[in-house]
Amino acid sequence: MCGSLLTASCQSVGRVDFDGSRAYYYLQLQCKFGPRVPGSSGHRQMLDFLKKELEKCTSRVKTQTFTAQNPLTQAPVELSNLLATFYPESQRRVLLCAHWDTRPWADKDPDSSKRQDRILGANDGASGTAILLHLAEIIAQHRPNYGVDLVFFDGEDLGEASKPESYALGSQFFAKNSTGYRPEFAILLDMVGDKDLKIYKEEYSNRFAPHTVELVWNKARDLRLDCFVDSLGYAVWDDHIPLLQAGIPCADIIDFNYPYWHTTKDTPDKCSAESLQKVGRLLVALLYD
Repeated sequence: MCGSLLTASCQSVGRVDFDGSRAYYYLQLQCKFGPRVPGSSGHRQMLDFLKKELEKCTSRVKTQTFTAQNPLTQAPVELSNLLATFYPESQRRVLLCAHWDTRPWADKDPDSSKRQDRILGANDGASGTAILLHLAEIIAQHRPNYGVDLVFFDGEDLGEASKPESYALGSQFFAKNSTGYRPEFAILLDMVGDKDLKIYKEEYSNRFAPHTVELVWNKARDLRLDCFVDSLGYAVWDDHIPLLQAGIPCADIIDFNYPYWHTTKDTPDKCSAESLQKVGRLLVALLYD
């Protein structure tokens, strides 16, 4: 969709809209690759797809490759963050991010016989990535008020439940290799596509990036997005933690009250274009208003 939109001269003007059905299309496409578990064929196919889609929208796509260990098999696996930069000449910058990998095992499945199965990750993985892919199309065509950096983290869900530091491997690597990078604000999307969408303020975000949290919830209030609940909900160890530790003011937009989290039932039918549109509309308003 963005094939020839690699320069500022190709920008169009006028109303900027986010299409939830387009984002849902991207969610379904990801799930067609199967589980995107590091080391799997689905993971490799998804990485190629992600690169190709982003390269349609910007000529500045960078891969950060690193190695981690699968905690179950102890085998090394190659992980890749993808970074897409828009309007690098803009000094005022915003970071928008999501993880694209999926959980290697369904350790929260109510059926104990399925807890070693891989999950499809329609909401936990595909939803945030889907929104950012459609947003890349929009940003390529309409210049926002900021330069935008999209980052797709790998290895977020490779961790062990008892070891929070074993999660968020992609954002840990990004934070260590982004010394001096200071966007005005950052937003992480995770589990933002479920049909019954209710997003509370995440506690670490609220404590360490209060201005970003208020920016998000004030805009949601202006837009009358009732899926954003104006109260504290939960503390989540997610990709925003390494960013916060590096001094990047990141808010985690996440609906953690998702009954299919880390189960084999995290499938596209539990998600909706309407939910994706609400979150996408918020991001568009933050970038363009």
